[in-house]
Amino acid sequence: MSDRIEKRIQLNAPVSRVWRALTDYREFGAWFCVKLAGPFVRGGEAVGQITYPGYEHVTWRAVVQRIEPKRLFSFTWHPYAVEPGADYSAEPPTLVEFRLQPGGDGTLLTLTESGFDSIPAGRRAEAFRMNDNGWAQQMENIRRHVEESHGS
Repeated sequence: MSDRIEKRIQLNAPVSRVWRALTDYREFGAWFCVKLAGPFVRGGEAVGQITYPGYEHVTWRAVVQRIEPKRLFSFTWHPYAVEPGADYSAEPPTLVEFRLQPGGDGTLLTLTESGFDSIPAGRRAEAFRMNDNGWAQQMENIRRHVEESHGS
């Protein structure tokens, strides 16, 4: 098993549109299926309620690491932290990075999640598998969001 997940997608939308979809908390929530309490702030914790069917009991938490306009947005979080009542705070988080590059008529978006080697062995493989599948779906979600929604 690898320590990292990497997904790439070519989006038929300008970098400015993809950037807004990633960093405006309302837009991020729309495609990511989470109702966030407020804007992303570097160094701050973003908190919200998952809206994806079957996961509505999960509170989404991430700490924003970097916001480099139209280039890089990153946060740390506890991967696949969905068990009701479980305390994941003692676990090291993984790092999620969204990198944007102009490409062709649109934007090349690269998602990387790294740090799985630090996740406790008892849940490492499941967290990796679930997030690998989840990121594949989320890349399709953001594609639909930026290519099919208005307001580019």
